[in-house]
Amino acid sequence: MPFDHNDHYHRLLLRRLPEEGRKKGREEGRRALDVGCGTGRFARRLAARGYTVDALDPSAEVIAEAEAMGGGPRYRRADVTATDPPEGHYDVITCLASLHHMPFATVTRLRAALAPGGALLVLGCYAGRTRRDLVAVPANAAARAAVHVSDRLRGAARPPLQSPVRQPDMTLTDIRTEASRLLPGSEVRQLLFWRYLLTYNNA
Repeated sequence: MPFDHNDHYHRLLLRRLPEEGRKKGREEGRRALDVGCGTGRFARRLAARGYTVDALDPSAEVIAEAEAMGGGPRYRRADVTATDPPEGHYDVITCLASLHHMPFATVTRLRAALAPGGALLVLGCYAGRTRRDLVAVPANAAARAAVHVSDRLRGAARPPLQSPVRQPDMTLTDIRTEASRLLPGSEVRQLLFWRYLLTYNNA
């Protein structure tokens, strides 16, 4: 069924964009990097907020579909682990369900690309199950059923192409330990649907 766990958290991520731009209405001209952008759904939401968005993904197939959808971001086929983003350049860097496809230490490369006052926002996946995940099972089933019924009633077209899926190998405890070591001052918050939100602000 077409319920997307990552899309579910788009609004949460948008609320975590750097405060200065939102409060003063100066988002125009601000720069964003979306790592592992897939077909560009979140990159387009950033562009709609006035950000100039560089959207990277290593899959030629999903980049082609993202470009076909348009919407403003500058899409590029690239592997961020083999690419050096410009240092101190981006006001916000986002990484949705893609960090577990690369070494966790890649966050240091992303941190270096943040402008002063910029934010790194990682919506990530973790391995294993916690007590809180028991709540996610019925919530997940209900959400998937609701989206399925809604799509059938609307006669929705086929869902967009999905990026390759890989199971994460770091537990939530591992992630918190490494985030504390590599990104001092960062916050890791557990979410429903087997996700976490890592937030780092470049003071």
